[in-house]
Amino acid sequence: MSGPVRPRGRLRGNRFAVALLILAVLCSAGIALYLNERDTRQQTRELALPTAGDWIELDLTAQEIDPGTGELGLYVAALPHGSLASAADPAAFSRPVAVAVHAEARTDLRAAAGESVTSQSVKANLYEGTQSDYPFDRYHFELAFSATDGSATDGSGAAVPVGLVFADADPFFVVRPTSTPTAAGATLLDGRVSRARSTFILAWFMIAAMWALALAVLAGAEVLYRAGQGLVWPSLGWMAATLFALIGMRNAAPGSPPVGSLMDYVAFFWAEGIIAASLAFTVVSGTRVEHRRRRAEEEAAAAEA
Repeated sequence: MSGPVRPRGRLRGNRFAVALLILAVLCSAGIALYLNERDTRQQTRELALPTAGDWIELDLTAQEIDPGTGELGLYVAALPHGSLASAADPAAFSRPVAVAVHAEARTDLRAAAGESVTSQSVKANLYEGTQSDYPFDRYHFELAFSATDGSATDGSGAAVPVGLVFADADPFFVVRPTSTPTAAGATLLDGRVSRARSTFILAWFMIAAMWALALAVLAGAEVLYRAGQGLVWPSLGWMAATLFALIGMRNAAPGSPPVGSLMDYVAFFWAEGIIAASLAFTVVSGTRVEHRRRRAEEEAAAAEA
């Protein structure tokens, strides 16, 4: 005897509930990942703030990271603390100061008494990284900051303690800075630069999508060959469209990776080769089938005549 038959409507309802549950879990996981990345990136970090009463705060913002040129762009703003701040304007200095930024090239930020320091952009070199390792490329950078009090009449400025406040504004990278005061009174800033989590996720998705599309085209070509199909134009159009669509997908990778990067050798080159070979094989086999059919039709027509 056969067992009880489960109602078909209840089975469909359970599948629908499971699909909704999976969708809710995926959306919740995505929101959680977004909130975590938002809270861990583009945050202000206070690095080695001096304990002295008189010191200069340097607000650093990493605005643009370019692995192609090997440069990290920083926007530097200086704020006085303690007796260095003017009573009339807390953002202005009460006496002359000079801030030196030792990076790719030395940059001096100066202010006279009663004036604020003009903010400037500086460039730092990126090293120990290869852009073709995308999306796993990582870099290091190093800068030094020092400040002197220019109020001395003999021209010899006394060193002023410097504190760093760092912020990351580039959405494609994550910067992990560290600061170390030196014995000479300067402050050394170094850090590591890596791709953002969202870039990793999108790069891995693109790799998986490239392989999935390439294998789908290969499977379609195999089905057409075994079925003895001729030139099935919709299938050929889909294969050709996929071949060129992958080029657009690859060029849309965040961060504009160079041609010949790790992602290309892992997925893109192979996917393009598989799709092109499948398309060519389908055209050749389909052409042979079409020729055989035409000859058979011609022979049948000749026999009837």
